[in-house]
Amino acid sequence: MTRHFNTAGPNQPAEHYSIDSFTRINWPEIQELIDAKKYFVLHAPRQTGKTTLLQAIVDRLNAEGRYDTLRMNVEMAQAARNDVAMGDRLIATRLIDQADIWFPESWIAREGTSFCASRQPGALLQGLLTQWARHAPKPIVLLIDEIDSLVGDTLISVLRQLRDGYVGRPSPFPQSVILCGVRDVRDYRIHTSKGEIITGGSAFNIKTESLRLGNFSEAEVRELYGQHTAETGQVFEESIYPKVMAMTGGQPWLVNALARELTEKMSALQDRSRPITLDDVDEAKERLILRRDTHLDQLVDKLKEPRVRRVIAPILEGGEWSQSASTEDRQYVVDLGLITVERANGVRIANEIYREIIPRALTSMLQDDFAAKVPSTAFVLADGRLDFRGLLAGFQQFYRENSEVWNKRAVYEEAAPQLLLQAWLQRVVNGGGRIEREYALGRGRADLFVRYFRQVNGKRAEQRFVVEMKVVRERRSVETTIEEGLKQTAGYADKCHPDETHLIVVDPSERSWDEKVFVEERRADCRSITVWGM
Repeated sequence: MTRHFNTAGPNQPAEHYSIDSFTRINWPEIQELIDAKKYFVLHAPRQTGKTTLLQAIVDRLNAEGRYDTLRMNVEMAQAARNDVAMGDRLIATRLIDQADIWFPESWIAREGTSFCASRQPGALLQGLLTQWARHAPKPIVLLIDEIDSLVGDTLISVLRQLRDGYVGRPSPFPQSVILCGVRDVRDYRIHTSKGEIITGGSAFNIKTESLRLGNFSEAEVRELYGQHTAETGQVFEESIYPKVMAMTGGQPWLVNALARELTEKMSALQDRSRPITLDDVDEAKERLILRRDTHLDQLVDKLKEPRVRRVIAPILEGGEWSQSASTEDRQYVVDLGLITVERANGVRIANEIYREIIPRALTSMLQDDFAAKVPSTAFVLADGRLDFRGLLAGFQQFYRENSEVWNKRAVYEEAAPQLLLQAWLQRVVNGGGRIEREYALGRGRADLFVRYFRQVNGKRAEQRFVVEMKVVRERRSVETTIEEGLKQTAGYADKCHPDETHLIVVDPSERSWDEKVFVEERRADCRSITVWGM
């Protein structure tokens, strides 16, 4: 049976193309921490391979024979929230059930249920672990998955029970405990039922290390895709690998989802003699974005959270950090996998797919509104070319008539002009083109590269447009903003080789629209640039 690319649940090497989990971590470091009786954290964004790695660690340690190693998932106790008794019972039951599967002759499997019946909830987890360690023939290593799914008093109770039992390790308490989740425990801000805020660091101050599971490298993507080639004979052209890395940032779910789209969903590519090209990868990315599978929907849902908005909004507008955003906010969004912090490039949305899905998600209702009011062919000329100047003129008029109302109702009001422009462009180029987006913190603008395709004599012809948007900031003049924007736009255009180059300057001042709205031709670095004032 041919294996396939996995996008749901832990990897099974017999069924799925797989990268060895131990090549993605520093295994000697983890072994050393376990041998030294340390409690530590392993965290990474969702669907990065955490559970696959945890099970691999369990299998390896149990095969080596020095420890009794068990993994348990505590997500089911999320519903308990601040009900400590309910949460403690749920987690204790889960621990007993898992032990019954993997260590059926152990004390906890045989006596755990009756032990819990004789004790008050609130310290069941600590009691079970103490008695299990006391009766176990080997030191215990416990891996707790989805720890940060717990809420409020239940989470505090679990962390404190582990902390209280820590001093007794390795007998009578586990030798080592690994907490696994999306975030590092130090970043937990836990709201108790009394409204108090307790940080994870204070509730679990016995943590020694915090290890992060990273994304795939390009070499690992090549290895993963190469397994499909080895088993089916279907070749990925060499040119696709840098593009796949730009699209996904090496995020494991995205890497697998893109490949699954290519090899299983696109019917033309099910002919394994047909190589997979760069154009195929572009089409697969668009299909993935439009379908918005669970992974992408989960990220979109996070955009509604105020602490995520405080971080993402300034990036979308290319501005500076919001004064309301904290270091903890930024770290939370990094842990979600939405942004990366790079010394060379600063703070950026993590990959091209997220850069597309975020503005589309934030303006989905507006795009539906445009669909009803603006035909997708409204700015298509008789010969099939896109009338891009007419497109921007239409946006200029729309912005004049509607921006005040729309900006106030926008979820991301700070980035409303940029999102409005992208929604307008997205509606018109849908089905006939693509938008590539460039924005990052501190850039002072949002860059858009629009590619529009049509058929000419049976061959695909392409139009290329660069659009940059800048907002006039306080204490800066419109002319100063234009001069700065002309240089930036020309620099961006040099990378894209467009047919037309445009700069949009948004003036949020109280000046009249007659003063703010204009169109003029300017030049920068020997390049003609159309400037649109709004």
